[in-house]
Amino acid sequence: MVTVLNDDDVNALVSMREAVDAVEGALARKGEGAFVTPPRHIVPNRRSALVFTIGGDAEEGVVGFRAYAASRAASEKDQIVAVYNAADGKLRGIVMGSRVGEMRTGALGGVAIKYAAREDAKVLAMIGSGIQARTQLEAAAVVRDLSDVRVFSRAPENREAFATEMSARLDLKVTPVASADEAIAGADIVVVATNSAEPTFDGALIQPGMHVTTIHMGAKSHELDPSVADRASAIFSDSMEQTRNYQGGFFMPERLDEMTDLSEHVAREESVRTSPDDITLYCSAGLAGTEVVVADVALRKRGI
Repeated sequence: MVTVLNDDDVNALVSMREAVDAVEGALARKGEGAFVTPPRHIVPNRRSALVFTIGGDAEEGVVGFRAYAASRAASEKDQIVAVYNAADGKLRGIVMGSRVGEMRTGALGGVAIKYAAREDAKVLAMIGSGIQARTQLEAAAVVRDLSDVRVFSRAPENREAFATEMSARLDLKVTPVASADEAIAGADIVVVATNSAEPTFDGALIQPGMHVTTIHMGAKSHELDPSVADRASAIFSDSMEQTRNYQGGFFMPERLDEMTDLSEHVAREESVRTSPDDITLYCSAGLAGTEVVVADVALRKRGI
């Protein structure tokens, strides 16, 4: 019988540190050419679409896929991640729910911060207060010794709830603030995790030495002021394959040729930044197959 886990199991079995380590390992293998990760595949129908992300380490580890319906009617519980043994093709298990996908996106952001933010970075500005903001902060706290987090989102009750929850969860000072300007001033790391179709702050707020993460990338209208890219010394993504293949196009198509792949830096164990004054910009695409390696952590800890 195939083992099936759910979100509660993932929360009980997998820490964000373990997720970051697993994702970093996958990126290293990708940089070595061993981790297979094609762009996501979308099967449309009249009312929604079925989305597949497929990938894994075909040489040494696990392979598999995630499938979910892009529909307002679909439940997050309807997402599945199937994990196969790469050596013999046997199905190891299935993980249902949204937590694996949320964790791997946060973990990718954590690895990006590890390789791009200044080593002494301690102050983080969070623009957004949803699930992605939570996992990005969880992972950032794994890779940097944060002393202060300031969160801004449009609804005061949401940013206040975020601050209360994440302060308790991470034993970290998280303060809700009334504007993006207030959040960003003096920050070392700026994470933008919103569903906004327009820039959430003036790019001039980003100062030398800052690292910036932006989450949602597949639309021409976007949460990030493109002028941030004009001033960035390094722009990179976790999946150039996906970045080049968004339906509707990447929101900064003119930047594609100058972007680097995070996996190249991880494989060489080298920083993205070359100077403490560099502005670095991470554009999160969601590396296919990383949800499989996070699911694999849960299965292994269950003894599967």
